[in-house]
Amino acid sequence: MKVPANNLLRHYEEHQDEYEKKALEIMRSGNYVLGNEVETFEQDFAKYIGTKYCVGLGNGLDALWLSFRILGVGPGDEVIVQANTYIASVMGITINGATPVFVEPDEYHSIDADKIEEKITAKTKAVLVVHLYGECCEMDKIVDITRKHNLYLVEDCAQSHGATFKGQATGSFGDIGCFSFYPSKNLGAFGDGGGVTVNTEALYKAFRMYRFYGSEKRYYNKVVGTNSRLDEFQAGMLNVKLKYLDALNEDRRRVCNTYLAGIKNPVIQLPKCRKDSKAVWHQFVVMTPYRDEFKDYLEEQGIGSIIHYPIPPHLSEAYAYLNVKKGSLPITERVANEVLSLPLFYGMTQAEMDTVIDAINAFVPKALEQ
Repeated sequence: MKVPANNLLRHYEEHQDEYEKKALEIMRSGNYVLGNEVETFEQDFAKYIGTKYCVGLGNGLDALWLSFRILGVGPGDEVIVQANTYIASVMGITINGATPVFVEPDEYHSIDADKIEEKITAKTKAVLVVHLYGECCEMDKIVDITRKHNLYLVEDCAQSHGATFKGQATGSFGDIGCFSFYPSKNLGAFGDGGGVTVNTEALYKAFRMYRFYGSEKRYYNKVVGTNSRLDEFQAGMLNVKLKYLDALNEDRRRVCNTYLAGIKNPVIQLPKCRKDSKAVWHQFVVMTPYRDEFKDYLEEQGIGSIIHYPIPPHLSEAYAYLNVKKGSLPITERVANEVLSLPLFYGMTQAEMDTVIDAINAFVPKALEQ
């Protein structure tokens, strides 16, 4: 049996009539930009997260760089961020001319909260936390640190739609919560999409102005903004899917709990779950020093997998100018060499999960063969 790394069709096919009805409704409305669908989604998603406001944007990267632009973070400023994140998190900082200051991850692949304060300098303006793989960062400690040092707190929630820490949703702890609605996300659209969640009217108005060429009123531009609008079609698809988000996340937990109970290979390190956190399992990420051999083995068995992520941002060609040398972030670099995401998608069958588990348990690295 072949098992792909992901399958976006299972949920769509289960609710196909509802999605297609909504698509036709939008096409026949004649209103395709910043209409009722976007407004409805913004209101409902803000309520779901527990914030006063949501602003729909073009994609998750726009959510990040616009956040720092609006907060006034720029050249000469430093932003603390975990080193093992996807490069888009860092781009949100550097697009504005600010400098990322990298912190190693903890055992949950989140920023190590105990290592943040030692990185704070007179130039530090903000902390960017990334709720990577659907697990929550240690938000109580991080909130206390940012308040103590009067720093902005931005959350990258691109992989944590619906995740909670001590009962509070990611995206509601900081000054700004940044979301991606890329199709593979837990709350994914049918194309690019993004948004932010905020609690102050000033930030809400600023995002609405910046996303529309810097204008509050059409053709009257107050700032040099951008064109970053969640369109009506994607908002409509999200309005359908948001109703099922909790069920989608619960199904991912079903799969991951099956993996946690069934995978027994000593050379495969399973992911850990943080106490007081309710993860949404955007990815099920294992680690092994035999990662590349393991990935090839799974492919031979017809099982898909993805490396999230093979090159940490500080070692990418794009950030060579930061001069952060190889070996300076050893935990991050080891993680990049060992992580592998197993198949995980809505509606995985018992047979598919058994296929993955049996293959993993049968894996023996060549170096350990007798």
